[in-house]
Amino acid sequence: MKPIAINVNADFRRAYGRGKNKADSVLVSYALRTRRPVVRYGITTSKKIGSAVERNRCRRIIRAAYMQLLPELPRYGWDFVFVARGRTKEVKSTDVLRSMRGQLQALISTGAQNNTGAKRVGNGAYTRVKAPEPNRSAGQ
Repeated sequence: MKPIAINVNADFRRAYGRGKNKADSVLVSYALRTRRPVVRYGITTSKKIGSAVERNRCRRIIRAAYMQLLPELPRYGWDFVFVARGRTKEVKSTDVLRSMRGQLQALISTGAQNNTGAKRVGNGAYTRVKAPEPNRSAGQ
């Protein structure tokens, strides 16, 4: 299975807004269930990480860790976004791999359902749940 990269800003923003995330000092991982027949991944590194050389090294390390975990991941229906942290450039690639494996296992095991207010009903389907009305007193 050839990995497919996320390269559209709207897809990154969707993962940030609706996906579940896990973070530690090395890496932040976002996971979002999709209806796509593939698994996609995206990597972001901000200028806070350092120079272009350091950012590219972080991306290479994260990409290599993802490629090693690819056989263990589901074959379809997920978007994963990885964000490098300040320590990413200082740690070994095995540390990034260990961190990513733990985060993805936790996200996948919880199902990483999106934060759209969906609630599971008896037949296994999801239904939208309304937010509670604010408490307004008559005196105001």
